[in-house]
Amino acid sequence: MKFLDLNAQYKTIKIEIDIAIKRVLDKGIFIGGKEVEYFEKEIADFCNVKYAIGVNSGTDALFLSLKAIGIKSGDEIITTPFTFIATAEVIANLGAKPIFADINSKTFNIDPKNIEKKITKKTKAIVPVHIFGQIADMAKIMKIAKKYKLFVIEDAAQAIGAKYKNKKAGAIGNLGCFSFFPSKNLGAYGDGGMIVTNNKKLSNKIRLLKNHGSSPTDKYKNLILGTNSRLDTIQAAILRVKLKHLSKWSKKRRKKANYYTRQLKNIENIITPSIIKDNSHIFHQYTIRIKEGKRDKLRSYLEKQGIPIMIYYSLPLHLQPAFKYLGYKKSDFPEAEKASKEVLSLPLYPELKRKDHDFIIKNIKDFFKNGKKH
Repeated sequence: MKFLDLNAQYKTIKIEIDIAIKRVLDKGIFIGGKEVEYFEKEIADFCNVKYAIGVNSGTDALFLSLKAIGIKSGDEIITTPFTFIATAEVIANLGAKPIFADINSKTFNIDPKNIEKKITKKTKAIVPVHIFGQIADMAKIMKIAKKYKLFVIEDAAQAIGAKYKNKKAGAIGNLGCFSFFPSKNLGAYGDGGMIVTNNKKLSNKIRLLKNHGSSPTDKYKNLILGTNSRLDTIQAAILRVKLKHLSKWSKKRRKKANYYTRQLKNIENIITPSIIKDNSHIFHQYTIRIKEGKRDKLRSYLEKQGIPIMIYYSLPLHLQPAFKYLGYKKSDFPEAEKASKEVLSLPLYPELKRKDHDFIIKNIKDFFKNGKKH
């Protein structure tokens, strides 16, 4: 059994993928070209936004978005401590300061009630992360941003296709950032990323930034200082194929997530995922909470049965050695710290077989039924 079986997915779309790759090889255009243009248009349509710009990773999507809104040394950006390091890493790499606000215990997303008290004269933007595939409380976040005239950049790396009040992830803030890392719900066969927006000025600036600041009419005339962050053509062709299947895959994820929840919700020490009103969760991860300090024992037990599980995230960002210079300490963000000790992500992907699904559930039930032995 695998935590995520990408080969199983490939087998279901092998013919389409092979044709798409061969199409690129036959044309001999490996950077840019129509495949990238078409994919950008298809993502824009999928997210119901005006503009989409392909870049070479989700990390670069965040970095270029922050750069496009003018983030510089000394600025402050509010974000969550409960996420992958890339979110805060790009802030720091621009010379700005990540300012963390604690999470909601039910959704693991940044809690709007903790944001406003973090705002200072140096605050320039809020970067909510739609963790595990559920969109943060964007209505409240956008209201705060409007009040203080702040930018909002959605880190939607885990939430492509998720909806909040009928708006797609990435389409609510000023800019939305996606990752196409292979394990994502829409994953490439290498790195890839995308930025979406309804702002033409920001879209044009990001297009300059991602390609060395080169003029669209003269590539050797550099209008601003940029970088090299292009989504390559083969990845765009692969992702175009996969995008056609994404909604179907998301439905299968929800169905399998619901099956987990029905089977596990009445176990005393387990808290199953909460789906907040007006949200459509796409379950990039199916993450449960294990109470009373039993998480690591359950993890060990399941691994002994050959069941692969993951912990996202075992150490909140404010306690990471790389961010020691920020001066945070234990207990600064109690909800994030508590979550890091309780979360456990179970295998979930569209091709997960029922027998494997049931085997996972049976072993979790067996663990708690025989709890005194563990």
